[in-house]
Amino acid sequence: MPTLKPDPPYEPFIPHPNNRLMALTSNCNDMPTLFIDTHAPLDVLMDAANYRIRAVIQVLENMCMRGSVECDSIILSDFAQLCVIPLRDGCDVLDVIGKRLRTQA
Repeated sequence: MPTLKPDPPYEPFIPHPNNRLMALTSNCNDMPTLFIDTHAPLDVLMDAANYRIRAVIQVLENMCMRGSVECDSIILSDFAQLCVIPLRDGCDVLDVIGKRLRTQA
């Protein structure tokens, strides 16, 4: 069985306006692993934002059609977190689109 080697020391990601990659705000700690390519074509960025936001809309619409849904606060908190992550990702992508459109104007 191979011996595991420790990872090299972590160099923190330092956001910079000229960086091509922007860390998503939904990263779960100060070591981001999920990023947006800010130089991606606008239509690709729009598709990414649209996909995430519409996925949450679909889940929420399905919940509305069920009538009364009884659950405890822990389940409700988990469900809210499930919805918040893709919504925040979609909004992050929309922020990138907005910045790009403002620089083109």
